[in-house]
Amino acid sequence: METQLRSPATPTTPSTKPHYAILDGLRGVAALMVVAFHLCEAHATSHLDQVINHGYLAVDFFFLLSGFVIGYAYDDRWSSMTLRDFFRIRLIRLQPLVVLGMLIGAALFYFQDSPVFPGIGQVPGWKLLLVLAIGCTLLPVPLSMDVRGWHEMHPLNGPGWSLFYEYLANLLYALGVRKFSRPALTALVVLAGAALIHFAVSSPAGDVVGGWSLNPTQLRVGFTRMLYPFFAGLLLCRVATLGRVKHAFLWCSLLLILVLAFPRVGGANDLWLNGLYDSLSIVILFPLVVWLGASGHITGAGPTRLCQFFGDISYPIYITHYPLIYTYTAWVSATKPSWQQALPVALLTFGAAVVLAYASLKLYDEPVRRWLRGQLVATT
Repeated sequence: METQLRSPATPTTPSTKPHYAILDGLRGVAALMVVAFHLCEAHATSHLDQVINHGYLAVDFFFLLSGFVIGYAYDDRWSSMTLRDFFRIRLIRLQPLVVLGMLIGAALFYFQDSPVFPGIGQVPGWKLLLVLAIGCTLLPVPLSMDVRGWHEMHPLNGPGWSLFYEYLANLLYALGVRKFSRPALTALVVLAGAALIHFAVSSPAGDVVGGWSLNPTQLRVGFTRMLYPFFAGLLLCRVATLGRVKHAFLWCSLLLILVLAFPRVGGANDLWLNGLYDSLSIVILFPLVVWLGASGHITGAGPTRLCQFFGDISYPIYITHYPLIYTYTAWVSATKPSWQQALPVALLTFGAAVVLAYASLKLYDEPVRRWLRGQLVATT
C-alpha cells in the first residue's frame, strides 16, 4: 500500500515528477473509513446488518491506487534502476511499519482475552514471540500457528494480509508485467476483471470479503482481489488522458465515502446483487475516482495541508489501527454495550488510531526510513 504519490528517489535518479496531492488525500479518506468500518463491525451480527457496509472495498481501492502509483513512479526509470534497487526501495517504504504494526499487536495481545477471542490467555509466550517474528517478515503464518482463532495469516495484525498481496503485486510488476505492451496489459486486466466479476456474483456470501487466510479458497480470494485493481491502476496510469476537474478532492471524497458506506444490496435472498455491486465498484467506480482525483488540483493552504495530512497518515493508520480494533472488539464481546454506551469508547478508539498513526509516522517510520535510505546510498 503506497502512501505518497511522489516518485521516490533511487540511488541514481532524483525525484522530479509532480505530486498528485488529491490521490494522497483520497487514500487517507479511505483509510479513515476502514477504521470506522472495523469499529462498526464489532457490533454487526452478519454482513447484512454491517454499518458502513462496504468498507472492506477500501482494500481494493488501495490496490488500484498502488498500481497507478507504481506505474507513475517507476515505468520510465528502469533504464537507470535495477531489480535490486526497486525491491530495496519498496522494502524501505513498506516494511518498517509492518514491523511496528506487529509489535503493537503483540503488546496488546493478552489484553484481548474475551468471549470472541477465547483462549488468548493460554497462548504461551514463546508461541506469541514466534508468531511475531514470522509476522515481521510478512510471511504468512500457517494455520497451526493461529493464536487468535480467526484463521488469519497475520493474527497479531490482520491487515498484514493485504500488504502480503501488495508485495506479490510488486513482484509480478517488477519481474514481468512492467514489460507488457499496452495490448498485453489490457488483456491481463480484462481477464482479471472478468474473474473478479465472476467471483463476486457467485460468491456464497455475496461479496468479495476475504483473502486473509492461508488456505486455497482464501488464497483465490486474495489473488482475485489483487490482480484486477492493481494492474488496472497500472493500465490507467499508462493510457489515461487527464482532464481538469474543479473541486476534485471534495467530489471524489464524497463518491468514495458513498461507495464504501452504501447499505447492503439485495439482502439475504439475492446475494449476487451485492456481489455485482462490489465488482462494479472495483471495475468501474474506483478507476473513475482515481482518474477524477488525478485530474484535479489543490488550491489554497487549507486543502493542501488536509490532503498532505491524510496522505501522511493513510498507511500508518491502516497498518497500526487493527490491534486497537481487536481490543475494542474484545470489550464489546465481553460487556455487550448498547450503541449509546459504546459510542464514546468507539470515538476514543478512532481518535487513538489517528494519534497512534501520526506518532508512528513522525517518531518511528520517517526516522527509520531516513536511516535506511542513508544505508542504501552508503552501500551503492
